[in-house]
Formats: sequence, structure tokens, C-alpha cells
Amino acid sequence: MKKKYFIFTLFVFLFACSKKKEEFSNFNLREDSLSIYFELANDLNLPITKRENYNDKDLEIVLNHSNDSLNRVNLFKVANRYYNISNWKNFSKTVRLVLENAQDAKDTLLIAKAYNYLGDYYDSQGVYDTAYQFYYKAEKMYERQGDKFNWGKTLINKATLQFKAGDFLGCEKSVGKVLRIIQDEKKANNIYYNAYNLLGITYGELGEFDNALSYNGKALSVIDDEIIPVEFQSRATSFNNIGFLYLNSKNYSAAKSYFQKGLLQKKLISQKPTIYAMLLDNLAYSKFKMRELDGLPDLFYKSIKLKDSLKLTTGIFVNKIHLAEYFAFKNDTIKALVNSQEALNLARTTKVSRDILVALKQLSIIDPQNASTYTKEYIQINEKLQKAERTMGEKFSRIEYETDQIKDQNSSLEDQNRNLLYALSILTIVGLFIYIIKTQKTKNKVLLYKQQQQQANEDIYNLMISQQNTIETSRVQEKKRVAQELHDGVLGRMFGVRMNLDSLNKIQDDMAIQQRDSYLSELKNIEQDIREISHDLNREKSELINNFVTIVDNMLEEQRKTFPAKIISTIDSSIKWDQVKNSVKINLYRIIQESLQNCNKYANASVIKVELKKKDDTIVLLVKDDGIGFDIKTKKKGIGLNNMISRTNECDGQFDVSSIKGQGSTIIVTIPTEQKQIPL
Repeated sequence: MKKKYFIFTLFVFLFACSKKKEEFSNFNLREDSLSIYFELANDLNLPITKRENYNDKDLEIVLNHSNDSLNRVNLFKVANRYYNISNWKNFSKTVRLVLENAQDAKDTLLIAKAYNYLGDYYDSQGVYDTAYQFYYKAEKMYERQGDKFNWGKTLINKATLQFKAGDFLGCEKSVGKVLRIIQDEKKANNIYYNAYNLLGITYGELGEFDNALSYNGKALSVIDDEIIPVEFQSRATSFNNIGFLYLNSKNYSAAKSYFQKGLLQKKLISQKPTIYAMLLDNLAYSKFKMRELDGLPDLFYKSIKLKDSLKLTTGIFVNKIHLAEYFAFKNDTIKALVNSQEALNLARTTKVSRDILVALKQLSIIDPQNASTYTKEYIQINEKLQKAERTMGEKFSRIEYETDQIKDQNSSLEDQNRNLLYALSILTIVGLFIYIIKTQKTKNKVLLYKQQQQQANEDIYNLMISQQNTIETSRVQEKKRVAQELHDGVLGRMFGVRMNLDSLNKIQDDMAIQQRDSYLSELKNIEQDIREISHDLNREKSELINNFVTIVDNMLEEQRKTFPAKIISTIDSSIKWDQVKNSVKINLYRIIQESLQNCNKYANASVIKVELKKKDDTIVLLVKDDGIGFDIKTKKKGIGLNNMISRTNECDGQFDVSSIKGQGSTIIVTIPTEQKQIPL
């Protein structure tokens, strides 16, 4: 009769536990308390309820932090401690939370770890197919990452699951793969230990005693206390497994020796009470087989009591079977039946088919009257179990195939998405080039339009200048004609009169002399006035330095005649308008024109001040009024104001406007005398 449950002990992939000598209490939920709570949650000297309470506090602190790498690591620590106290509900909840956070952060390393933990959860619940699926996902992720150490650990978990499901050949294959993967890994003793240990019990189930003993010996030889912590009690585990091999081969003396070696390990009962309880039961059973009945059945009861405190239902089942066999040997049929029936009830509770078969077989021997009933149920369950074990390997293979198929589909979708992304990128780049080309063409058209507009402005200005020149030429000619008339005609006649009057000086009549002097003096005054008028008329042309000033003056004069506001104008005479580009002049003219229009239309100003002055290498235009003003922060820019800004920008100038409600407005335009050329 194969009894794998006798040797299937806890492997060394559980989590290390730290111990503290004294218990702490009344901690505040602060970040610096987190490490203390973690330590207390792993303290084996504390009751499970208190360890669970400390771990709940850990979880509360961790949940108050953002999803960063440290937070996710701390969530795994919380999950580990729930695992150690067999709180499967909170373990699953915490692992799913950290998986969600890892997926959000695209943390592939912790995603793989979360898959591993979920495999542990479903393994603990006996849902082997789901557990296998998660282990396989984790395995593939570690394989892609090239993380051989964690890849090997995950394969060990998968192989252990195959062993539990009765897929011994699949388990042997997986462990062989582990040993190939980690052959170049340093400090992988714990993985080697688990691999050899698993091969040992697998060959034990297959009835290959020599191979089983060999691999258990290898497991014992690779134990390194620096790599595999002493707290894991690896030696006690191996001694128990080797002892069971001898027990199964009916070498009870050797079996007893190894069980006793296991029990001699220091701190075994505190660090691994499960192994201790198992060793007690196996030692008692080997003594019973050797008919060394001293201390029996007390050793069995001691083991049961410890297992009951640890809630090890499967372990208690084994004890009950052993006790039933013991009491049957002692001819105490009642106790034998009671223990056998209790074992069957436990097996039905845990739904472990192999345990049910063992209990039914035991009952058929102890209770011959009902043997046919037990045998009939035994046959039915055994057939189902054999069928399930045959199909389990196929089911695991199908899970791998379906998972790979989904992964291939995802890869195909990723390739399609990647190709689609490339196509969209190319289309976007082409579209961007087309947009840039069209934008550049539009800019060129705008620049060409501006040049044409500038040329039109210059033509308009030149036309205005031409018209003004024509007017001025006519005026000059008229003034010259008047001057010549005055000089040649009036002055000549006046000179004749003066000469005639001068000839009368020979008459000595007092009245005549007085009258004559009076006429002569008046004639001299008239002569002087006419001469000055003539000179002024001839000088006016030279004083008209530039027609632009005249155009602006004419516009201002027209404004004075049309609107009631008083206009005060000043034009700096030092500005050399003949050196200023016509485009600048026409834009300045239009800005002044628009400013005056705004003042008259909106400002209700009584006084408007217009200044054109030279400052360094710039021409500064100032238009200021004492009107009602406006709030420049809230008022939207109208067409007129935008036109003035646009004209200023065309001249590479700077436009500033300031206004205060009730205190008027001021516009300052600063334009450099040297203009940039507009490129095509």
C-alpha cells in the first residue's frame, strides 16, 4: 500500500520567520512601525490570532501608500504572512491586489511573482488545474526574462502540483528540466534540495527504492545552512523522508533510526511543529511494526494533539489509520473501528480520494461484516481515481497548449497592432510632410500678399506725394509769380513815387516838407514789407523739408475742422524723412489716422496730443487723449486696434497701449529706422 501522505512534508520554499523574545503592543499606525509589525507577524512564539492582527495592521499601513515598487514589495510581505498562518482568504485578496497594481505599473517581475502566489493559493484549495495554469504563466514569464533562479523555483512548484495530482512521470520530467536550468546558477542549493527531495518521494511512489534513496541522500548532501536557513529544518525533513522509504521497504530498524535523527534536530518543535508531529507518528508506527510497544499508543496521541492544534486534517487522518491498525493488533475492535471511521470521515471532509481508499480498505479488514459495502465503494472510487490520474496529465498538457495558444494569439495581435502602429506612423509622417509643405506654401502666399500690399501702400503713398508735389508746384509757381509781380511791378512803381517825392525836397514849404517826409517814410515801410513778403514766399519752398510732414499736417488740419477735439501736434524736425522707407511712412500715417478716428468715435476726448519724435535709431509715435478710457484687460481688441498692431508688426516695431478708465488712453508706436527685408 503506497502512502505518499506519510512523507509528503513541507518543502523549503516557504518563507523565513524572524523571532522576537518579547511582544510589543500599543503601536501607532505609523510608517516606522511597519517593520516591527512585519517581524511580529512572523513571530512563531505568538498566537496565530495576534500574528494575524499584526499583519492586518501591516496591510492597513501599506494600503495608505501610493502604488510604487516599495509598496508592491510590502504587499507581497503581507501576503507571505497570511500564507504562513493559512489565512487563505486574505492571502488571495492581497495577492490579487498586488497583481492588479503590478499590471498597472507594467512590472513584469512582480506580475510573474503574483502568478506564482496565486498558484500557491489554488494549490492550497485543491484546485489543481487552476493552480497549474498560474504556475505555467509564471514559468513562461520568468523564461522570457531569463531569470533562471525564479524559473527553477516555479517549475518546482509546478512539479509538486503534478506529484499531488498523481502525474508522477510529468513531475519527474519537470524536475529534470529544473536541474538543467539551474546547473550554472550559484547559491541555488535550496532549489537543488527541493528538486532532489521531490525526485526522492516521486521514485518512492513509483516503487523505485534505490533511486528514491539516492535522491533523498543528494537532498541531504546539498543542505547549506548559509543558503537554506536552519529554521526550515531541511535535515529533519530529509531524515523523515529517508525513514519512510525504509518503513515502506519494511526495514523498520533503519526507519526508526532516521525518525529518531529527525527528532534530535534543535528547535524542531518551535520552528517546524508539522515535521515534528509527523516524525512522532512515523516513529510510533515503526516501533509498532517492530513490536516495540513501550510508549504506545501515547506517541500516536501526542502526535494527534499537536496536529490538531495546527489544524492538520490530513496528518490526523494518518494518525487515525495507524491507531486503527494498532488497536486491531491489540484486538480492541471497537477502538479500531472508531479510529477507522473517524479516518474515513476526515478523508471525506478533505475530499482526498487516496485517503478515502486507505480508510475503506482498513475498514473492510477490521469490519468483515460490512466488507462488501466498503469494497464496493472502494472499487468505484479507485476507478474514478485511476481515470482522474490518467487524465490529469492530459489536462495539464491541455492547459499548457491552451495557454500557449492564447499567448500566440496575443503575440499575433501584438504583431498586428505593431504593424498597424507602423502604418499609422508612416501615414502620420507623410501627412505631416504634406501639412508642412502646404503650410509653407500658405506662408509664402501670405508673405507675397504682404509684399504686394506693401507695394500697394507705397504706390498709394507715392501717388499722394505726386499729388502733393503737383499742388506744391502750382503753389510755388503762383507764389513766385506774385513775388515777381511785387518785386518788378509794385516795387518799381513805389520806387518811382519815392523818387518823385524826393525831388520835392527842394520846396522849402514847411507843410510840404512835413507831408513829404511822412509819405517817404510810409513808402519805405511799404517797400520793406513787400520785400519781406517776397523773400518769405521764395523761402517757403525750402522750408517744406518733406511732403510727409505736409500730408500729416493736412490730415490734422482736416481733423481740427471736422471734430471739436483740440489737436496738439509735434513733429521732430531732426527726423530725416527722405531716408525713411515709404512703407513705414504710409503705416505711420494710417496708424495716426486710425488713432484719431478711435479718439473721436469712442473716447469723447477734448484734447488729443500727437507726437512724432526721434529716439536713438527709432521713430516714436505718441497719440494721447484725455477721454473716458477703457479696461485693456477685459476689453477685446477691435478691428482698428488689430490693424494698428498689424501695421506696427509689418514695420518690425513695437505697439503699446495703456488706458485707465476716466483718465484717457495712450498709444506708443516704436519703429526702427532700419527695416528688415521680407524673405520670399
